[in-house]
Amino acid sequence: MFPLRFDVAGTSVEVPVRTLLNAGYAGRSQDDVAAHVAELAELGVPAPTRTPCLYPVAPYLAMQTGEVPAQHGRTSGEAEWALVIAGPREEDVLLTVACDHTDRALEVHGVAWSKQAGPDVLGSRAWRLVDVADRIDSLTLSAHVGGRRLQHGSLGELLTPAYWLDELRGLGLAEEGTVLLSGTIPMDAEVDQFADPWRVELADPATGDVLTCEYTVRQLPEPIA
Repeated sequence: MFPLRFDVAGTSVEVPVRTLLNAGYAGRSQDDVAAHVAELAELGVPAPTRTPCLYPVAPYLAMQTGEVPAQHGRTSGEAEWALVIAGPREEDVLLTVACDHTDRALEVHGVAWSKQAGPDVLGSRAWRLVDVADRIDSLTLSAHVGGRRLQHGSLGELLTPAYWLDELRGLGLAEEGTVLLSGTIPMDAEVDQFADPWRVELADPATGDVLTCEYTVRQLPEPIA
């Protein structure tokens, strides 16, 4: 078990991560998702057999860190929200900001492999899902890399936390220690996603509150072999 710690309205909540899941192809419009799958197929990324997808990855990849080591220069993040189940009650389900750092060179060989090759970086603050559930679609996600905005959109573009909680219940995974990342929103093709550093924000326009996670990418030395 790998504990994460969140500041939730001034209270520290510790969650030992037992199950870590990355959602993929999780846009609210599955017609748009199908078009995106076709675009990726042209780049050599294998098409999924169904959408949306869930990719189980090692629990130790859920991190709260300011640095991400990478083996080469073709890795990049994705702005996402994360569900964190911190206990058995409805009010124990947390929502926070996350960045799924993915190996793009490995992605063409298998999306699940590419997710396993990098961490899921989560913010240090979280909201209780019940406190924002009535306005979930108005929350916004954005990512900045190398000082430029790479992504910006609303949670209305993605399948909802409620949708994924139902999926987790059906899989028997709606239990303490489960963390699920949402999948991401479109990237601006004019911005270099392989730049550095990364900053992702999950904002609530109704209150002005913003959850953040940020980190730098450190390229590892060449192998000695």
